[in-house]
Amino acid sequence: MLGLKSRNPGMFPAAKGGTSSPGGGGGGGREAGVSAWELRPCGMLVQKRNSDVTQSQTLVPTIKVKVKFGSSYHEVNIKSQATFGELKKMLAGPTGLNPLDQKLVFRDKERDSKAYLDVAGVKDGSRMVLFDDILSREKRLLENLQSKKMKKSEKEIVDVTIEIDKLAKQVGNLEIEIYSGKKVVEKVLLNLIELLMSQLIKLDGIIADGDVKLQRRMQVKRVQRYIENLDVMKIRNSKNGRNGDWANIQAPSQRHSNKISFEQKLMTPMERQRDSMKWPIVATAEWEKF
Repeated sequence: MLGLKSRNPGMFPAAKGGTSSPGGGGGGGREAGVSAWELRPCGMLVQKRNSDVTQSQTLVPTIKVKVKFGSSYHEVNIKSQATFGELKKMLAGPTGLNPLDQKLVFRDKERDSKAYLDVAGVKDGSRMVLFDDILSREKRLLENLQSKKMKKSEKEIVDVTIEIDKLAKQVGNLEIEIYSGKKVVEKVLLNLIELLMSQLIKLDGIIADGDVKLQRRMQVKRVQRYIENLDVMKIRNSKNGRNGDWANIQAPSQRHSNKISFEQKLMTPMERQRDSMKWPIVATAEWEKF
C-alpha cells in the first residue's frame, strides 16, 4: 500500500495551492490545471466536465438578426447558439405564423429547425427571409382534420357499443326464457332484431381506419351473432307454443279415428280390406270420359 501511495506523486494536482499540474509547467499552467479539477464529497479528485468548464469560462453572446417577412422587417435578439426552431417560435408572435408553417431562408438556403445559428454562420446583424409554408400548413390541417374524424369515429363506436351491450342483455334474458320452455310473444323477438339491425346501419356509416376499423368490425360480427341467435330462438319459441297446445290438437283427431273405426264395423270384410289399403284418390280433369 505504501508503494502505491508513493508512486508517481505528481500525477494529480493538489486541490489547493499550486504544487504541480498534470502536464507540469509554470504557474499559469498550475492555475489552469487546478481550475480543470474538482474534489468530490467522497474525497476523490476528478476532472471537471467540459460543459462546466465551458459555462464557467465563456458566456454565449446575444446577437440581433433581421428577418424579412413580406413587406415588413422584424429584429430579434437571440442567443448565437440557439436553433432556427427557437427563432421561429420567437417570430410566431409578430408574424402570426405557426412555427410549423414557417420557412426560414438564410444565404439562399432553407434552414432546418434543428440546425444551430452559429453553425450556419449567423452573426450579429445577419439577415434572413421568412416565408409562409403553404404546403406544410395544408398538410398539418389535413392531419388535424383526420385526427378529429378519428376521434369522432371512436366516440360513435363507443356509443354504439353501449347500445349493443344493452340489447345483448335482453337477448340473454329471452334466451333463458325460451330454452326453459316458456312461450314468448313473437313481436318482442322481432322488435329486438330490428333494434340490432339499426345498430348495424350505424356501424356501417362510421368512417374508420386502423384500430378504429378493427373495433367496428368486431362490433358488426357481434351484432350479426345476436341476430342469428334470435332467428334460432324464434323457431324454438314456435315449437314451445305447439307443445303447449298439443293436447287440444290431438283430441279431435282421436275422436275422428274412433268414429272411422265404428263405421268400419258396418262394412263388409271386402270393403274393410279395400279401405285399409288406403289407396289415394286421384282427381283428374277428364273424369267425364268414364
